[in-house]
Amino acid sequence: MPTITDSITTADGACPVTLHTPDGDGPWPGIVMYPDAGGARQTFREMGDKLAGLGYAVLVPDVYYRDGDWAPFEMATVFSDDGERRRLFSMISKVTPDIMAADAGAFFDYLVSRPEVSGQAFGTTGYCMGGRTSLVVAGRVPQRVAAAMSFHGGGLAGDDPGSPHLLADQMTAAVYVGGAENDASFTKEAAETLDKALTAADVEHTIEFYDAGHGFAVPDNAPYDSAAAQRHWDAMKSFFGAHLG
Repeated sequence: MPTITDSITTADGACPVTLHTPDGDGPWPGIVMYPDAGGARQTFREMGDKLAGLGYAVLVPDVYYRDGDWAPFEMATVFSDDGERRRLFSMISKVTPDIMAADAGAFFDYLVSRPEVSGQAFGTTGYCMGGRTSLVVAGRVPQRVAAAMSFHGGGLAGDDPGSPHLLADQMTAAVYVGGAENDASFTKEAAETLDKALTAADVEHTIEFYDAGHGFAVPDNAPYDSAAAQRHWDAMKSFFGAHLG
């Protein structure tokens, strides 16, 4: 798939991005793919290509751009290495809901400006912390999001004031959540809380659990599960096909 490497100017600097498109002339509906805690890397460039192959212009942003030219994480060891784990969580803590919303506005403006992209409202999808970001953006920038997906996302219905379920009454997008089994960051109780909030707000939504661990959809994650990953690709094909046109 053709890939453009670019940067997007935000209020805080320049965010490196890749834009992945199908072969051909387009234009195509746009989707922002938010990486997991490991950030933008080769695995997500490959995933951006794969989603583009379904007929979309896919933007993969470096959500850690405020940390400059940061050293990549080794996903197999980052959570067992104390120093790397601290570095990772320090970077994660800077990506607040306010930051998510502000950056998303710049990302959507960029998509509107691209000749490869059609429409004024877009899709979002994300993994782990990116799954939370996808739903936060759907609630904080609702006029720009037509369809929002989250895979093994954490903190979707928690006690913190930035929890996405508290934004349900602001959302106009259809929502899909694919949870992981035995995931402390998104339990069955959290799923029930999220479902009740989305239902009360009359948000079209699907919440389901995959028979696989947290990280099942991302190939360089230790819990990667090929069957669950294929199910997630099938879900994106169906969901975005129904809601992005």
